[in-house]
Amino acid sequence: MINVEQTVWSPSSWKSKPAAQGVNYPDEKHLEKVLSKIKTLPPLVTPSEIERLRHHLGAVQRNEAFLLHAGDCAESFDACTHENISAKLGLILSFSLILIWGARVPVVRIGRIAGQYAKPRSSTMEKIGDREVLSFRGDNVNGLDPDDRTPDPERLLSAYFHSTTTLNYVRGLLTSGFASLDHPRDWSLSHVRSPALRTEFEGITEGLADALDFSKTIGANVGGNRLDYGQGGGRGVLDEVELYTRYVSQSIPSLTLPSSRLMLPYEESLTRSFPIPSSPSPSTRPEAHYNTSAHFLWVGDRTRQLDGAHIEYFRGIRNPIGVKVGPSLGAEELVALLEVLNPERESGRVTLITRYGAGKIENHLPGHIQAVQKSGHPVIWICDPMHGNTLTSTSGLKTRNFGTIISELTSCIRIHSSNNSRLQGVSLEFTGELNEEGFSVTECLGGSMGLSEEELGLRYQTFCDPRLNFEQSLDVAFLISNHFKKARRGSQSGDSDVLYSELGGKKSS
Repeated sequence: MINVEQTVWSPSSWKSKPAAQGVNYPDEKHLEKVLSKIKTLPPLVTPSEIERLRHHLGAVQRNEAFLLHAGDCAESFDACTHENISAKLGLILSFSLILIWGARVPVVRIGRIAGQYAKPRSSTMEKIGDREVLSFRGDNVNGLDPDDRTPDPERLLSAYFHSTTTLNYVRGLLTSGFASLDHPRDWSLSHVRSPALRTEFEGITEGLADALDFSKTIGANVGGNRLDYGQGGGRGVLDEVELYTRYVSQSIPSLTLPSSRLMLPYEESLTRSFPIPSSPSPSTRPEAHYNTSAHFLWVGDRTRQLDGAHIEYFRGIRNPIGVKVGPSLGAEELVALLEVLNPERESGRVTLITRYGAGKIENHLPGHIQAVQKSGHPVIWICDPMHGNTLTSTSGLKTRNFGTIISELTSCIRIHSSNNSRLQGVSLEFTGELNEEGFSVTECLGGSMGLSEEELGLRYQTFCDPRLNFEQSLDVAFLISNHFKKARRGSQSGDSDVLYSELGGKKSS
């Protein structure tokens, strides 16, 4: 067993630890001034929301719900528009509706939205033409223009206000009928160009309409008073949906700098002490530290050093947290991480996000599952089939192959089943973003529309990692939904090739 020496925790105790991944600001006084300002600004999320997510994640851990963790790999300030936010939310809702219909369990949604402004880079410098400049690290650090690469603390304030704007609009949409099950076609069908996907989705919406019609006929008041909410009606279960935000700041590839603290100073400035809302007696409520920049945070595969600054910071906040688990993580180290991050073994506290790559999952996931089971630690297992399967196309674009993504996902389902475990969620980089003509992005190969290498450059819009487009995302949703539907009916095959063939596609080598 690996033993880790711990000292008294505080929001700033991470500063005593070696910190991987960070930004060198040329003007430290300017940085401190900005951080002091952020410390006075209102929280972006509340302790009650965070506690509610912990409760929902407890249900996921007990296999009473499924976790969908999805969105952009990195946001930009320019993409903070009502069209883009609506499209992202619509895709998350469409994906979760498909899952609910097949699995018949609630879906807990954590959006990669409202704060994803950091960009992973593996080098401090990059070459643009004949010039070598500082790498672009995301809108909260520096600018995409080669002449705007000096890290600017004012961008942290911009990140705060763009996050606030996004959260405000998302909350407005979710409380104004946007998520109503009375009209799910409004979320998706205008964007779906695959006839097979359109037919499948229409089958779900028609079945849903019949079920709602039946409920109304027998007098079941499942939707409040059913007066349209925009006309003054109350919200009911058909209209309401919860979406939690997830702020990524620790996922930068291996890069150690002298004063490397990428977002930890920002996170510290938004770490506040509050009474725990779920405590039974208001007069005796203990206080805890919450990171109020987001509901859910995670530590990356290369920034989870047991004696590092990121783990030191994460162990003291009450937010539920995720840990990326890759091929480089030994089973003993994984258990040691759980001991540090969740010593009280609280339900819903830790989510393990596995990301091995389709060719490596067989060699690593079984051992990780067995080690955690032996330790007795409560965890949520979700699969990230994206990050271990990135490749470079012949044209030089970073991409991913849909078939390889599906291969890792279906292998993950099978391995969990054969080890007396269960896949409890999925982590995807996807986008509902459309261009002016209404077409989806072209960043990942394959899928039901058969996107080829020659088509990648048509609408390649990411400035970070390649994302599944609208159609490819629904492909994945139907695969998972069909798997759980068959499991529900007792007819599920565990063979990944059989699962993938349900999409009518060919498995990539």
